[in-house]
Amino acid sequence: MPVRFVDEGHLRVISGRGGDGSVSFRREKYIPRGGPDGGDGGRGGHIILRADSHMQTLLDFLGRPIYKAETGTAGSGRNCSGRSGEDLILKLPIGTEVYDANEGTLVVDLTEPDQQIIVARGGSGGRGNLSYVSSTHQAPREYTPGEPGHERHFRLELKLIADVGMLGLPNAGKSTFLSRVSRAHPKIADYPFTTLKPQLGIAELDPTRRIVVADIPGLIEGASKGVGLGISFLKHLQRTRVLVHLLDPYDRDLDQIVEDHRVIRQEVANHSPELASRRCLSVLNKSDLMVPEEAEELRGALEGRLGESVLLISGVTGKGVDALLEQLWSALQQ
Repeated sequence: MPVRFVDEGHLRVISGRGGDGSVSFRREKYIPRGGPDGGDGGRGGHIILRADSHMQTLLDFLGRPIYKAETGTAGSGRNCSGRSGEDLILKLPIGTEVYDANEGTLVVDLTEPDQQIIVARGGSGGRGNLSYVSSTHQAPREYTPGEPGHERHFRLELKLIADVGMLGLPNAGKSTFLSRVSRAHPKIADYPFTTLKPQLGIAELDPTRRIVVADIPGLIEGASKGVGLGISFLKHLQRTRVLVHLLDPYDRDLDQIVEDHRVIRQEVANHSPELASRRCLSVLNKSDLMVPEEAEELRGALEGRLGESVLLISGVTGKGVDALLEQLWSALQQ
């Protein structure tokens, strides 16, 4: 059964409380005046967040659960310190941004495998009475309790890490293209919105050159106002450096294709002007559905209307795909 994709969540954590210090006096045979020997308490466990390359969703953090680290144990006699509480390590997908829910500030952006950070330190252990001994105070009964743990509330936001992001209307052929250039297996069908969650694939040009490609659900007009699915996933393209805009010529004339191009670019700009300013390659897909001469004629006419170069490919047959990947690689190197 596929894992549900969740890219937002909340997390409440409480680090471990420190153990209390001990009040104890040495009591042994033939030692009638044993001095104080109360040990210190152990510290509480830390809360640690770690990026895990095997995780792909924030599903575990959907219901605002509370995670608590272990409490340190109290000190004891014979100068025995208490055991420190075990640290609690919470694993998050790579690409998770962790925000302080109260202040709204970014705490950490987990972008590297095994990257970790302590977000709530355990309370310090209390002092035992042995630590209060002095030349003028040789039988102290003072001790300190362990410090309480720290409670924090975080907001989690997952943004996929990819080099190239794909844009297009539903059924523009993004999933077919992704399956052509990588080993990803997105759902492909002849009806709109077959892609319901972001997909990642790795296109391997050769053993030394790889491009990570992200596909999101198709956009439609009004997406920036909540229509359709794609706008809620556009944030997954914010880490990309180059965009690919796939255009669908099937059952459309030149004017309709130009309008499709305008709609998508406008919705992206409404969502994020910064994202809209990134380099974007316009690609006319599904060339296998047209006579080669007609496809080239349409591509040329489209270039004239858009005022930019347009590549011609077929995600089904693979025609033009290698040339597109080479252009993407060159763009990424810049």
